[in-house]
Amino acid sequence: MKISLIGTGYVGLVSGTCFAESGNDVICMDTDQSKVDRLQRGEIPIYEPGLEEMVKRNVQEERLSFTTDIKEAVAHGLMLFIAVGTPPGEDGSADLQYVLSVARQIGQNMDSFKVIVDKSTVPVGTADRVRAVVHEELAKRGLSLPFDVVSNPEFLKEGNAIDDFMKPDRVVVGCDDVRTAELMKELYAPFVRTEKPILVMDVRSAEMTKYAANSMLATKISFMNDIANLCERLGADVDSVRKGIGSDSRIGYSFIFPGAGYGGSCFPKDVQALVRTASEKGYRLEILESVERVNYRQKEVLFNKLEARYSGNMKNKIVAVWGLAFKPNTDDMREAPAIVLIEKLLAAGAKVRAYDPEAMNEAKKVFGDRIEYARKSYEALDGADALMVVTEWNEFRRPDFDRIKSLLKKPLIIDGRNLYDPQRMKALGFEYHSIGRS
Repeated sequence: MKISLIGTGYVGLVSGTCFAESGNDVICMDTDQSKVDRLQRGEIPIYEPGLEEMVKRNVQEERLSFTTDIKEAVAHGLMLFIAVGTPPGEDGSADLQYVLSVARQIGQNMDSFKVIVDKSTVPVGTADRVRAVVHEELAKRGLSLPFDVVSNPEFLKEGNAIDDFMKPDRVVVGCDDVRTAELMKELYAPFVRTEKPILVMDVRSAEMTKYAANSMLATKISFMNDIANLCERLGADVDSVRKGIGSDSRIGYSFIFPGAGYGGSCFPKDVQALVRTASEKGYRLEILESVERVNYRQKEVLFNKLEARYSGNMKNKIVAVWGLAFKPNTDDMREAPAIVLIEKLLAAGAKVRAYDPEAMNEAKKVFGDRIEYARKSYEALDGADALMVVTEWNEFRRPDFDRIKSLLKKPLIIDGRNLYDPQRMKALGFEYHSIGRS
């Protein structure tokens, strides 16, 4: 099948590459010439395990190509996937200017039947707006061409996106036309051979499903962080509580690990957008409003622990930070807890020396020369007053504690991901603080 992905960000690049991997003829289009040039050379602008090898293989086998020419992309694909950003506005609503701009360009260039697929995360009703814009542009050209608009939300976890796409839990298709639904089923058939469902529903329900799913997961995280903070005050152990509730099949173990708060490109903006959508209809999603408040408060917890340890005097303290990305196996720092932590450390007069296996370049865009960047994890510790663990990269899970102790001025670790056992840390001579454990 001939497919065009418009937008080569995280969703567009992963989706286009995986479609090509299953034998489709795919063009990925982007307006950024430098990005397209890099992709054509096999250079991947994001970090995602396995993606670089898959892109190179499919480019070499001529199933995947890149262009800046929207006309070429529209002419090529029967399926036109819109995969551009929908960043949050100041009021929390999703900014649809890029989605609607692509819709406008499709209407200006199409000359035959097309299936226009919203892959971007968009508010309920966006498909109707896309359809109206395409009709408007066709009318300007004096044309009346058939087309359909589909909602096909993505459910990709950064760091595991290839597996999530190639072996999905489910595929959601919002579609009002039976023939188009069959085309979408044909497209996704290679990915659901293990009998995972393709859920066909109306367009608005599909649009809502994406926001509802992310908001549910964000709620689990914020709920567990609240429970962890209460455990500290009551002398309970959140690890035991987590096991106790996770064994309930109605709850499960996923997304109930306490930590420094959630971040990334999905949960923060999707919760905000759903709250805003409800507000526009005169309804308050009070649970999700609380989820947002709890999450922001949680991003301050690590700083508060260190500030309390030094009785508010943080001036000229050297703080080593392990982990900058919002989660492991990605370089994404959007809404990352490390940003809130580091900004508060700097405001309090502390000096920060940070390390992350993949997110150092992104961090430099955020902090510039206001912090020091270590080339290796242990280099960040030399002469530091404390180590703060913010992202649970595998290399931080089993470190050399004797080496850590020898490098730090004081054996003080504040662990925002509960990676280490408190009793063992005490036995090793560390002053150790974690989330929800005594």
